[in-house]
Amino acid sequence: MPLITPAPPPPGGALLARLHAINATHGYLPAEELHRAAAELEVPLSQLYSAASFYSAFSFAPRGRHTLHLCQGTACYIRGGDKLLEKAETILGVRPGETSADRAFTLETVYCLGSCSLAPVLRVDGDTYGRVKADRLPRILKRYRVDDTGNGGHENP
Repeated sequence: MPLITPAPPPPGGALLARLHAINATHGYLPAEELHRAAAELEVPLSQLYSAASFYSAFSFAPRGRHTLHLCQGTACYIRGGDKLLEKAETILGVRPGETSADRAFTLETVYCLGSCSLAPVLRVDGDTYGRVKADRLPRILKRYRVDDTGNGGHENP
């Protein structure tokens, strides 16, 4: 019986470098780009999917221009994190792990942002907001929306 020999791995780092390039170009990993990369790297498609699914930096679905991380850890939850999440779901029309229809935001829940004394905490991209009440969320998100002229921004609250 002949042995099945696995395909040799691509040169060191080529697979992850290609995934990062695809992700940077599209904001996620479109299936057709993964098929093309597998063919060009001469590796099984499953190898790309395996690597991409291991790292949280990659997504198989389009992501928003901004990522909203809402803490649901114990301190944040008991101080209103659950209400903040409900408000975010209502405003954005999505559940955790999904992207708003306008692709402005991807909503994610996390279980610690390392700011328990500021609970409840949310982070938009790299900006952290503490002691956030649900009624303040619309003002915070408005700072990240792109206006009609294509200008966006996030001035301080």
